[in-house]
Amino acid sequence: MQRGGPAVAGLALCLGALAACGGSSGGKASPAGDTAEPPTAGATKGTSAGGPASPKGSGGRPLAGKVVVIDPGHNGGNASHPREIAKQVYVGNGTKECDTTGTDTVSGYSEHAFTWDVSNRLAKILRAEGAKVTLTRKNDTSVGPCVNQRAAIGNEAHADAAISIHGDGAAASGHGFHIIEPLAVGKNAKIVAPSAELGTALRDAYHSGTGIAYSTYLGKKAIDKRSDLGGLNMSTVPKVFIECGNMRNKGDAAKMTSASFRQRMAESLAKGFENYLS
Repeated sequence: MQRGGPAVAGLALCLGALAACGGSSGGKASPAGDTAEPPTAGATKGTSAGGPASPKGSGGRPLAGKVVVIDPGHNGGNASHPREIAKQVYVGNGTKECDTTGTDTVSGYSEHAFTWDVSNRLAKILRAEGAKVTLTRKNDTSVGPCVNQRAAIGNEAHADAAISIHGDGAAASGHGFHIIEPLAVGKNAKIVAPSAELGTALRDAYHSGTGIAYSTYLGKKAIDKRSDLGGLNMSTVPKVFIECGNMRNKGDAAKMTSASFRQRMAESLAKGFENYLS
């Protein structure tokens, strides 16, 4: 996710500072190697390879009764619909683009495919642990939804916790992951404190489970706080973003393009939700 100016409308052009996460143009095919295609479009129970992490607790369902909303950043159809995603929407303290294309690795693995895959893997694990899970989009071929709608989905579900999953598009020299937590901008004031607790739980579990370093270029101990993201500003439920790694960095990209490592990421995030919600 990069900071910057407004989006530039135009097919195959990279949008600037993103309403959710930024970088270079998305929509490219995934590279060959230890990768897996994003889960089948329309999948709601997660179709990626790999089983869930072993849950703990009574009956093996420690998250029974809990509601989690997962927001896979961007969407595969965004790049071919520049006008739609450039539309301005209210984000609590101003307006921003409806959505953006996202970034990709140097070899062309797109952020939207990465977030779709990890989100479905995570959803599968959380459902196995008893949680009711909703994803903010149903496939990786459509447009949007807009960032304010992504927040509204979590609000309407009365989620106990929500996460927006991204891959960063920072300078290639930087590496590592970071969590983005909300600052109070109005209607989200009541969820700032619980969101910080959620962010810490997810940071610790992700760092421990994946071994990925704290971001070397942004945040303090992998925690960044922002007031310019509609997905956080418009949320009334505890919510954070995670930049799972820098897709423009060679080392991070190698992990993010690995299907087995994406499963490891999902299992680590699931542990963070279990620690926060149990």
